[in-house]
Amino acid sequence: MSEIVSVSGGPTKPEIIAVSLSKLGLKDGDRFADVGCGTGSVSIEATRIARNLTIYAIDARKEALIATETNFKNFRIENARILAGEASDLLGSGGSIDSIDCAFVGGTKNIDSILEKLVEKKARSIVVNAVRIETVVRTIEAMKRLGIFDEVVHVAVSRSAPIAGETMFKPENPVYIIVGKR
Repeated sequence: MSEIVSVSGGPTKPEIIAVSLSKLGLKDGDRFADVGCGTGSVSIEATRIARNLTIYAIDARKEALIATETNFKNFRIENARILAGEASDLLGSGGSIDSIDCAFVGGTKNIDSILEKLVEKKARSIVVNAVRIETVVRTIEAMKRLGIFDEVVHVAVSRSAPIAGETMFKPENPVYIIVGKR
């Protein structure tokens, strides 16, 4: 079993990926955008849920793109395009992506523009992960303006850790999962 090569800020925790992907409602053959793909861990898990996905893994950070490429090779992910640059540009009308069925957004720079472009691409479901409350508010407001806001789920995960021969729990950063549906 391969392990995910990581970068700063990632990978997204497995529990968060599980809830996020359950909210997306992926189907076999979907065109899936992983915006702010980081390590590609969300895309890798998505391929375990739905077969024959076309994946567009997008990130502006060189180290993230290298990690994603390595992880896709290690996990034998096929039918994936790794795209370098700002998602709002790559998803725009001059970009090479015709349509998107579902999108996971882990990077929240230019969130308003990204959401607009995903709606233009006819995405039926969009999930945004955020840790900053200001980002949550901006995302909800943008989704409401676009008529796609569905819900927000606040997820807090704690992991067991040894202490004095016994077990305690250490909290991870809580994550807000903001869901948009058409």
